[in-house]
Amino acid sequence: MSLDISPEIPVGRQIIQRYGECRFVISELLYKCPVVVFSNKTNIWDVTLLPNDESILGLIPIILDEGHVDLLLLGCGEVISPLTENIRSEFKKKNIIVENMDTGAACRTFNVLIAEDRRVAAALIPVN
Repeated sequence: MSLDISPEIPVGRQIIQRYGECRFVISELLYKCPVVVFSNKTNIWDVTLLPNDESILGLIPIILDEGHVDLLLLGCGEVISPLTENIRSEFKKKNIIVENMDTGAACRTFNVLIAEDRRVAAALIPVN
């Protein structure tokens, strides 16, 4: 006997199907660049492969335009860089928690939280 443990994703939600080889497959669309994934759409993120405070803080208006995001998962690529206190405090002022992790962990966490119908976004840097 086997059990299907894959989460059921609500209709119309984005799902990260694949990552690696400097690309993402999200809801059957291929992206070869950094992206910001919301529950209902994916945007290209105009950032270098090494985001800095300015580029991360630049996500705030993008997220606020989308509305209703409580948690931002920041997929930093293959190496996790600590977030500065300035970044955390600026997001906190907007009632958004930001968690940084490697891109693979951010992709997997996003899918689980979307399946739970949570208000989450993921900003993702591609990995090899």
